[in-house]
Amino acid sequence: MHAVLERQLAALAAGDIEAVMENYAPDAILVRFDGICVGTGQIREMLSAYLTLKPWLVELLQYAECADTLFYRAVMNVGDRQRDALGTLVLRDGKIWRQTAVFLGD
Repeated sequence: MHAVLERQLAALAAGDIEAVMENYAPDAILVRFDGICVGTGQIREMLSAYLTLKPWLVELLQYAECADTLFYRAVMNVGDRQRDALGTLVLRDGKIWRQTAVFLGD
């Protein structure tokens, strides 16, 4: 697993918004079906709310990496409920530049 994804999962599990945000490029974009966050200000706001649900990785089911793109499928515990998640991270200069995320069944 790529170091950026490892750091991101650890920061999420720790509930550490500062550590989470260190992984993002200043001009990052996060795309979800329930909304799009442009820039670290909007991403911080959305992820701060997400952290109140105490997310942590239960199991990484699938993972693929090519050049600057990471693609994963995982079981996450979010709000004391296990959820299937899919996501993509596109990196630039060792930071998350573009991200997609979805919980299956939403």
